[in-house]
Amino acid sequence: MASSSSIKSRHVAVIGAGAAGLVAARELRREGHSVVVFERQKQVGGTWIYTDHVESDQLSVDPTRIVVHSSVYGSLRTNLPRECMGFRDFPFAIRSESIDPRRFPSHPEVLAYLQDFAKEFGIEKLIRFETTVVRVSPAAESDGGEGIGKWRIESTEKEKKIHRDEIYDAVVVCNGHYIEPRLAEIPGISCWPGKEMHSHNYRLPSPFKDQVVVVIGSSASAVDISRDISGFAKEVHVASWSNPADTFIKQNGYTNIWMHSMIERVHEDGSAVFQNGKTVLGDVIMHCTGYKYHFPFLETNGEVTVDDNCVGPLYKHVFPPALAPSLSFVGIPYRVLPFPMFELQSKWISGILSGRETKTMKATFEGLGIPKRFTHCLGIDQFEYYDWLGSQIGCSGTEEWRKEMSLPIFLRKMKHPESYRDEWEDHHLVDQAYQDFSLYISTKR
Repeated sequence: MASSSSIKSRHVAVIGAGAAGLVAARELRREGHSVVVFERQKQVGGTWIYTDHVESDQLSVDPTRIVVHSSVYGSLRTNLPRECMGFRDFPFAIRSESIDPRRFPSHPEVLAYLQDFAKEFGIEKLIRFETTVVRVSPAAESDGGEGIGKWRIESTEKEKKIHRDEIYDAVVVCNGHYIEPRLAEIPGISCWPGKEMHSHNYRLPSPFKDQVVVVIGSSASAVDISRDISGFAKEVHVASWSNPADTFIKQNGYTNIWMHSMIERVHEDGSAVFQNGKTVLGDVIMHCTGYKYHFPFLETNGEVTVDDNCVGPLYKHVFPPALAPSLSFVGIPYRVLPFPMFELQSKWISGILSGRETKTMKATFEGLGIPKRFTHCLGIDQFEYYDWLGSQIGCSGTEEWRKEMSLPIFLRKMKHPESYRDEWEDHHLVDQAYQDFSLYISTKR
């Protein structure tokens, strides 16, 4: 560990003011760094900011389109209990002014929580709102051989029409990964006469009244949206790669939702043929197929690439070895407890930028120069990852109640998708969580 005399204060750029960017800014400033946060939108919150606006290209593939930065739909509720979601020292607890006090609240409650976080820690004064980062690239100048390269950031501020060209000691990328959709490949789709769209552009169910809708996907958005539109649509057919080829099941509790295997082909007459042999005449195909990692502003001379939706090479999903520690990423892994993970990653980054890394850490960075393909899907392995991060920054690993509360959620979502948010039996874990929260919740909250 570095001595206090060798601790460095860096000038750091944070890209994005969603949950990851907000906690990164807080931890960087706590460590003594100067911080500037770049945010395209008018407010904090990132993907949790709801808007009625959708993109003109409903598949979101036209590179000239005006990008809408929210994928939140009107009925969205969290798929994790609030106790698990919050930052460790700023709990997502029920407050007297809570918009939605449920354990699995709707999206406005999450946005309010992030707004409260930004106010509590004075983050907003660090943020340049309505500012687009155009380009991030290595700067020619260095810091005198201290082992950290500098970065040039070009940005444009919308209202003042200001273009800036600045140099930073480090960049922390927190731009999220719910903007650039992934699409299923469907044979015959170029001649299919119906409407195609991605769930990124779904907001409300009423436009699907009396239509036959084919939903592709099996994760949270597909489950939620298929049920949401079933109250208006004539029929909803859910196609998924994870279902066996002969799957054809009517969804329990619904008269107009059918589960299928994947689409085999679509035709000019509007029909969609599934691998199970069934055929339907569809009006809409909705891709609930996830998103791509996308960093259009980032230039690294090939040191960081996205290959088969894998960002790499990244040490512990955070540092690209050839550019560490001056370039880092927060929030790359998925199927995780996102906010607590963002917090741990941000603490680690902040300490390393101060010079707290060990020789072993430097050797590790240097030894990982060859890109390797690996997944960012952590799932049950996330807690081992959090414990490792905790060991690097001198804090405890994940609380036992948080582990015990979150681990059964995936199974409950699969078995009871309609009721898991409102029926639970872990009241003792909730009590343990609020005992911990009492250490942090002030009277003003």
